[in-house]
Amino acid sequence: MAPRMTPHMTRHAPSAPPRHRRRARTVLFALLTTALVALLLRPGTQPADAAPAASGGAAAAPAAFVHPGVTVSRSQLDFARSKVNAGAQPWKGAFDRMAASKYADLNRVPKPRAVVECGSYSNPNLGCTDERQDAIAAYTHALAWYITRDRRHAEKSIQLMDAWSSVIRDHTNSNAPLQTGWAGSSWAKSAEIIKHTYGEGWAGSGRFATMLRNVYLPEIINGSNSNGNWELTMMEAAVGISVFLEDRASYDRAMATFRTRTAAYVYLASDGALPKTVPSQNLDTREKIVKYWQNQSTFVTGLTQETCRDFTHTGYGISSISHIAETSRIQGQDLYGTDVGERLRHALGFQAKYEQGAAVPGRLCGGSVHLGLGPVTEVGYNALHNRLGFAMTNTQALTERTRPSDTNHLFVAWETLTHGDNPA
Repeated sequence: MAPRMTPHMTRHAPSAPPRHRRRARTVLFALLTTALVALLLRPGTQPADAAPAASGGAAAAPAAFVHPGVTVSRSQLDFARSKVNAGAQPWKGAFDRMAASKYADLNRVPKPRAVVECGSYSNPNLGCTDERQDAIAAYTHALAWYITRDRRHAEKSIQLMDAWSSVIRDHTNSNAPLQTGWAGSSWAKSAEIIKHTYGEGWAGSGRFATMLRNVYLPEIINGSNSNGNWELTMMEAAVGISVFLEDRASYDRAMATFRTRTAAYVYLASDGALPKTVPSQNLDTREKIVKYWQNQSTFVTGLTQETCRDFTHTGYGISSISHIAETSRIQGQDLYGTDVGERLRHALGFQAKYEQGAAVPGRLCGGSVHLGLGPVTEVGYNALHNRLGFAMTNTQALTERTRPSDTNHLFVAWETLTHGDNPA
C-alpha cells in the first residue's frame, strides 16, 4: 500500500510512458477486468447475500436533533400524561404499575462502581445488576416526573445519573459490550427527558455527557459478531447516546450498522434461499449460516437468527429494532416503511403466534421452541398497526393480553404507558 500523502510530502509525477507501452497496458487492463467480472458473476461464488453494509451509505442523522428524542418524544409523553390524568385505560393502569415498582422508589440509593465487571450469564456479576437497575430507575423517575410534575422524581433521576457519572470508568469481562448496551439504552432515555423537560436545570449534564462519550460509546460503537441481539442492543444505546450528544457521525455509523444487522437478523422470503449475512462474520457457506441460525435449516418469513435459541433473546433483538426505528422516526427518518419495518412486522407476528400457544411444526426448531418473548411488542405494534394500518392479528392479541407491559429488568420498561395506542 502506498504511503498516505501529507501536507509535508510531495511526489514528482513520472514522465509519460511511450505510446506503445500505454496501449499494451490498456489491453492488459481490459483482459484482467474481463476475467475478474467473469469470476465475480460465476454462479455459486456467493452462497448467501451480504446485507447492505450501510444501506446505501446515506446519512441518517438530522440537520438538527429533536429533543427529547430517544424512543419517546415530547408529543408522545404529552399524550400519555393526558391519558393518565384523565384516568383512561390502559395508560392509567400502566402508570400505576410503574409507580408501584421498586424503580419508582424515592428512597432508592444508587450503587455506582468505578469498574462494572460482567461475565457470561452474570458470572461474575460485579455491579451489573446494580447498573442496569439504577439506569431503569433513572428512566422510571424521568417518566414519573413528566407525568406528575413532581420535582422529587426529576431530582431522583438526576441523583442516580450523577452518582454513576462521577464514578464509573470502565466495563470489563466478556459481557461488557452487552452490559454497556443495556445500561446505555436506559441512561440515554432518562437523560433526554430530564435535560430537555426539567425547567430547574441539571448541573451535572455535562459530566454525564462525558461519561457517555468516554465510557459507553467506545465500548459499543464497533458492534459485535456474537448473536444478533448483542449488536442490536449495542446500536440502540449508540443511537440514543448519539442523540443526547448530538454526535452526527456516531449516529450515522450506528444506524448503518443497525440496518445491516437487522437485514441479517430477521428473514424474509425475498432474501432468497438463505438469510442475509453481516460481511465481517464471514458466513460464506450454507453450513456456517445454518449453524449460526441455531441449526435451523428451513427459513421462513419472520424467523429470526435466535428464534431456535429461545424467544427471550429474540425479544431483546426485536425490542431494539423497534426502539431504533422509533428514535429514527422522531429524528425525521421513518424506517417503518422500509425493510426494517417489514422485518419487524413479520418478526413480531411470527413469534407472537407461537408465544400464544400455536402448535410448532417439526420443521421449526425441531418441533419445540422456548417461549418467553417479554414485554417487547408495544412500540412496533403501535407504529405498524395503529400508524400504518397493517393487520397484525397475532401481535395485537398478545399485546392486548399482556397489558400493561412491565419491564424486563434489562433495558425495556413501561411501554404500554409510553407507546400503547399512542398516535403522536
